[in-house]
Amino acid sequence: MAESGAELKREVIDAAARFADTPDLRSVLVTSVLNLEKLEYDLYRGKHHWVPRSQRLFGGQIVGQALVAAARSVTDQLHVHSLHCYFLRAGDPKVPVLYQVDRTRDGRSFCVRSVKAIQHGQPILTCQASFHMSQPSPLEHQFTMPSVPPPDALLTVEELIQRHLSDPNVADVTKQGLNKILAEEVPIEIKPVNPPDFRRHVVMEPKKLFWVRAKGHIGEEDMKLHCCVAAYVSDYSLLPTALLPYPKYRAQFSASLDHAMWFHNTFRADQWMLYECESPWAGMALWSSRTPEMPTTLCMS
Repeated sequence: MAESGAELKREVIDAAARFADTPDLRSVLVTSVLNLEKLEYDLYRGKHHWVPRSQRLFGGQIVGQALVAAARSVTDQLHVHSLHCYFLRAGDPKVPVLYQVDRTRDGRSFCVRSVKAIQHGQPILTCQASFHMSQPSPLEHQFTMPSVPPPDALLTVEELIQRHLSDPNVADVTKQGLNKILAEEVPIEIKPVNPPDFRRHVVMEPKKLFWVRAKGHIGEEDMKLHCCVAAYVSDYSLLPTALLPYPKYRAQFSASLDHAMWFHNTFRADQWMLYECESPWAGMALWSSRTPEMPTTLCMS
């Protein structure tokens, strides 16, 4: 009986491993990170947070959850057109976030929603999102897709770190920092086009390109959900990009202040997208980082 029990346990473990490798495994971004609990009419609560090393809530998650709340108040025929956000206070990872939706305007082809993210009785983010009815257009143009290596030819951030850690000349303090990065359970997969300088000794242009996609399967059925995942991803790497020209500088405090996005076409956030990020200006203890409008910012592979 003991032998049979051991065999059964091995079969269960093998089955779980096979299930984890299937493309149908739902992305954690869908099942928890961007999943909201409805409390009342146009009132939602988010409880599952990914907390980066800053120990503050990740701004992209608040933006993504705010868009989820707004999207739940419109019909299936309406699609996300744009969003504009202001970060007002640092988020506390120890308590849930409430999302209060105001149905600002309902039109025939466009509607607008205002969302307030609240903690401890105070707003930590305000967001306005525009939704529109898809219509054919006689005018179409877009920027040229940047010429970069395909994602299959690049390494993930984790693979790049493992390769760097294998260098016997890497200082212990650098190893500690890189191991902390590896320990973070980031729900997105990232392949940098211009790999980072882990030693931070090289002055670089304030511009980054990397392929990115959600870990796990989302599916085609809900375009608004893919936009919410893209909103989550969009706040990633904006602040570090602005510091690339200053390899020896360590910011004592950094935070996003405002955020805007435009969604021009359909895409899949669980397939490779090209994320182009640049910082055109810095000064007065502030800096600007932006991503070109879709589909150049997030281009389908």
